Amino acid sequence: MNRLKNAQPHILVIGDLMIDHYLWGGCERISPEAPVQVVDIARETTVLGGAGNVVNNLVTLGARVSVAGVIGDDENGLELTKMLSSLGASCEGLVIQEGRKTSKKSRIIASNQQILRYDKESKESIEELSAQKLIAYVLRIIDQCDMVILSDYGKGVITEAVAQGVIACAKTKDKKVLVDPKGKDYCKYSGAYLLTPNKKEASEATGITIKDDETLREALLGLKSTCNLQCSMITLSEDGIAIYDESMRRYPTVAKEVFDVTGAGDTVIASLSFALSCGLSIDEAAPFANHAAAVVVGKIGSATVTLDEIETYESSLHQSSSDTHIKSQTEIVAIAQRFKREGKRVVFTNGCFDILHVGHVKYLQEAKSYGDVLIVGLNSDSSVRELKGPTRPVNPQNDRAYILAALESVDYVVMFSDETPYELIKSISPDILVKGGDYEGKSVVGAQFAKELRLVEFVDGKSTTATIARINEGTTC
Repeated sequence: MNRLKNAQPHILVIGDLMIDHYLWGGCERISPEAPVQVVDIARETTVLGGAGNVVNNLVTLGARVSVAGVIGDDENGLELTKMLSSLGASCEGLVIQEGRKTSKKSRIIASNQQILRYDKESKESIEELSAQKLIAYVLRIIDQCDMVILSDYGKGVITEAVAQGVIACAKTKDKKVLVDPKGKDYCKYSGAYLLTPNKKEASEATGITIKDDETLREALLGLKSTCNLQCSMITLSEDGIAIYDESMRRYPTVAKEVFDVTGAGDTVIASLSFALSCGLSIDEAAPFANHAAAVVVGKIGSATVTLDEIETYESSLHQSSSDTHIKSQTEIVAIAQRFKREGKRVVFTNGCFDILHVGHVKYLQEAKSYGDVLIVGLNSDSSVRELKGPTRPVNPQNDRAYILAALESVDYVVMFSDETPYELIKSISPDILVKGGDYEGKSVVGAQFAKELRLVEFVDGKSTTATIARINEGTTC
C-alpha cells in the first residue's frame, strides 16, 4: 500500500461516457388524469456514469486521468464535460459529433424506490471520422500515459476500429490496455493485456457454463486464446477474482454485507489499472482490486473507494503487513480524524514496549475492547533512554514498532521522541485514553484532550524490567 500512497499514474480512459441523473421525491397520491403515481420532486442529483464512473474511481484513488469519448453538441454534452473537468480530468480527447445525443439516464426515486427510468442517448456506432479523431488523440497522448482503459458500455464508441486502433497504438509504446467488455463477441478486443468480464459475461462470450474450477479454467483459457490476451481474468462476484497467464490462480474475497453492487465493475478495472500502473504485479493487483470492490459493495449509493478505505479494509482482514500499520505523526492525526468522522471510537495508549510479554498483550487487548480503533504511541529509543537509563531499550524502535503492529489488537503504531506523549495526545484528541492501573489517583499526561480516561491493571510479575533481571540472573520462570 505504501507504494501506492504517493503515486500519481497517468491513465487514459476511452469509452461510453454518460450522466446518471436522479430525481428524488415522495409519493402520496394518484394522478386524477391517469392511474399513475404523482411524485413530488424534492431534489435532483447528477453523477458520472459509464466510463465516467471509471474516471471518478481513478481520480479518487489518486491518478491523473485523461478522457476520450464521443459526445453530442448538446446541453448534456456540455454538462458532462463540466463534470469531468471539475474532477480534474483532461477532456482534450472528447470528440463532438453532430446529431449524436450525449447519454443521460434519468431515474425517478420515490420513498427510496426507483419507479421509472428514462434515457436520452444515441446507441449506434460512432461515425468513421469520430473514430479517426479518437485514434489520432491516442497517438498524440500515448507517450504520456502509463495505462489505457477501454470502458465499453455498448453505446457505440468502442467500435472494432477504435478498439484495434487503440490497442495497436498502445503496443508500439509497450503500454497495457485493459478492457471492460460488452456483448458476446470479444474479438474486437484482441491483443489487449486483459479483459474484466464477470462470470455471466464470460460464459456468454465463451459458450462455457462456469460451474466449477475446471469450467472456469476452460473459460479463462478460451478468452486468452481467442482474444490473444497476455492475461485472462474473470470476476466472480462474492467468490473473488480468477486469473490465468501461465497458470490459474483464484483470489477469494471475504464475505461482507452487500448493500449495492452498482459500479463494482468500474471499481475493479480502475483499481487494477491503478495498481499495475504503480508497478504492482498482476498477483498483487488482483487482490487489491478485490478489496476495492469489497469496500464499494458495502456502501449505499457510492461507487468509488479511497486508498485509506482499502487499507482499513485490509487491516480488518489482518492481511496487511506490519509496515502499513506504522504511521508518522502527520499521518496518524489524519487517520484519527477520518475514523472520528465515520463515528468510530478512537482509543490511544502509549509505552516503551521494549521486550513484549503477556502483560503487554493483555493490556493492549483490553485497551482495544474500549473502542473501535487502537492507536499505540511508542517511545523512540532516545525517549526510552531518558526514562529508563542508558542500557535501554533492549530492542531498537523499528523492531518494537514492527512487533507491536503485528498484534491483532493494535491498529496503528506511531513513534514519538518527547519524554511524554502530551503533544501527540493533543493532536489526536482520542475518544478514550488508556493508562496502567498504577496511575490510580495520579495526574495523567494528556487526559484533558480525551473524552474519557480508562485505567487497566497490569498482570502481576510481568514487566520488561523483571524479564531483564531474570535474564541477568540466569533464572527462568
